Amino acid sequence: MSRLVENLLILGGVLIVINSHAQGFLVTRQVEGEDICDSEIYCHGPLLDTIQMAHLYNDSKTFVDMKLKQRPEVTLQLFQEFMATHNQQPTREQILGFVEANFDKEGSEFEPWTPLDWHQNPKFLENVQDPKLREFGRDLNDLWLKLGRKMTKQVEEQPELFSIIHVNNPVIVPGGRFREFYYWDSYWIIKGLLYSEMFSTAKGMLQNFLDIIATFGFIPNGGRVYYQRSQPPLLAGMVKAYVEFTGDEEFAIQAVPLLEHEFNFWLNNHTVQCLGHDMFIYGDKSRGPRPESYREDVETSQDFPTDAAKEEHYSELKAAAESGMDFSSRWFIDEAGTNKGDLRNLKTRSIVPVELNAILFWNAKIIAEFYMLAHNVQKAFEFENRATQIAEGVQACFWHEDIGAWLDYDLINSRRRNYFTPTNLSPLWMRCFNEALEANITEKVLQYIDKERLDEYPGGVPNTMERTGEQWDFPNVWAPMQYILIAGLDNLKDQRAKDLARSWATRWVHSNYIAFNDTHAMFEKYDAEELGGHGSGGEYDVQIGFGWSNGVIIELLDKYGSVLSAPGSSSYGLKPLSAFFIATVALFGTILSRIFGAGKSIAVKLMNGRKQ
Repeated sequence: MSRLVENLLILGGVLIVINSHAQGFLVTRQVEGEDICDSEIYCHGPLLDTIQMAHLYNDSKTFVDMKLKQRPEVTLQLFQEFMATHNQQPTREQILGFVEANFDKEGSEFEPWTPLDWHQNPKFLENVQDPKLREFGRDLNDLWLKLGRKMTKQVEEQPELFSIIHVNNPVIVPGGRFREFYYWDSYWIIKGLLYSEMFSTAKGMLQNFLDIIATFGFIPNGGRVYYQRSQPPLLAGMVKAYVEFTGDEEFAIQAVPLLEHEFNFWLNNHTVQCLGHDMFIYGDKSRGPRPESYREDVETSQDFPTDAAKEEHYSELKAAAESGMDFSSRWFIDEAGTNKGDLRNLKTRSIVPVELNAILFWNAKIIAEFYMLAHNVQKAFEFENRATQIAEGVQACFWHEDIGAWLDYDLINSRRRNYFTPTNLSPLWMRCFNEALEANITEKVLQYIDKERLDEYPGGVPNTMERTGEQWDFPNVWAPMQYILIAGLDNLKDQRAKDLARSWATRWVHSNYIAFNDTHAMFEKYDAEELGGHGSGGEYDVQIGFGWSNGVIIELLDKYGSVLSAPGSSSYGLKPLSAFFIATVALFGTILSRIFGAGKSIAVKLMNGRKQ
């Protein structure tokens, strides 16, 4: 461990870290939202407001990613003089001139870097039998070279000139406007790196996250000082994956105190009562608009009559961003208690989300496992108990036998939210359910999938069924959600569930393959209504790269590559006489009845690339 944390003390809500590289104590607030960023340039203040409201750039993130040419206090003094010169009312062109004179372009914090552990022919390619798909996998492996970022020495020596958070090790970023690490994206990036045998790069990224917990007390949404919220806490899962690939149990033992601290951060800052159980929600306590979406947030707040109401709205926006699903009708609650509306109806902090609680159940299980590796039986027992308590809450608050799925809970109206989103099945991925009831749960879940007609979309399972224009709503399809569904179904013992997982994996690989062949790019999101179509909507243009899309496809190629064929081949997705092909033939009568019951022809199914 490059920065071994030797001792952790939590006193009065303050984390004190004694660190082998620290001079004395690092004291960091444990409470989220207490303005971990005090920058009057990147986080709040008149300079930020003036520049962002001038609409200099289509994307507000552009400005807050720029580098200062001079120290912050000098820049602020120059800004005051600039405003006085122009009678506090400079024109857009004058503001642009000030920015160009005092800031370097975004991306100035990086220098060229080639990962030393990159392999031209990682072993996962050997599992891919189809030559076209093997070449696709090779292209995805090549993309790690384009997505790697190493910070310049100046970031470490003069951090006050940058909004980026300095980390010791290079990172793989998502791509596009996302120039820095992002928290939950990194789970699937790390998995992809591990399948690509880039173990040193993966370990370096994990060490960065552990160092950040030691410094800030939690992991921010992304690697910028203006991100004062977190994201779905998947670091424990990343460390577990690394240990499973490498056998490096010592790393897990060294990491577990910090993983425990992150767990306690969520426990101390994100809990509510749901039907008598302590459950977790997304939330944020910092003030003001999101710096990276400043103008957009100010504009959506205009319909709120008071400053206090505007602050509530900003908090809801940041809570939704913390979920990673920003934005979606999933977080809307209108006056009637439904999911209709727009961003003015965001009530993220009043919705108890299924996947966050399943993830924290998984965290507790992993922490218990790592403490057993460290022979700390007392701690292991403590976290096994925590996992049991969370699982009981997930069962009580979310599982609905009549629906056959886990549903988010509305605290305002004290009722379940019976609207589809893939996270309704996320406990399958974490195995956050009573395993003695697995047969019944499987049956109910398969009926739910059938009733919701989730298998009828050529481009993948959509994130919701609401067409709002928000990027996490219909028809957009996202790699992490497809992964959660596929991994969850494959976790079940029932062959029907495993076959459906393989079918959806086939479709997702095909959709990404077609889009890549058409555009030579991997996308952040795709289109449920078109095999190979990329997504749209939201606050910014569709991004290419793309870290989590690459990682998910690489894992699916490794797992299913022996039976997959590229679109257009004679078997179109499966090697002839594979076990899945035989199982599909056996189920053909059922498929026919479903097709005709839905009013769709076999021809349409085949045109949509869904031959199974």
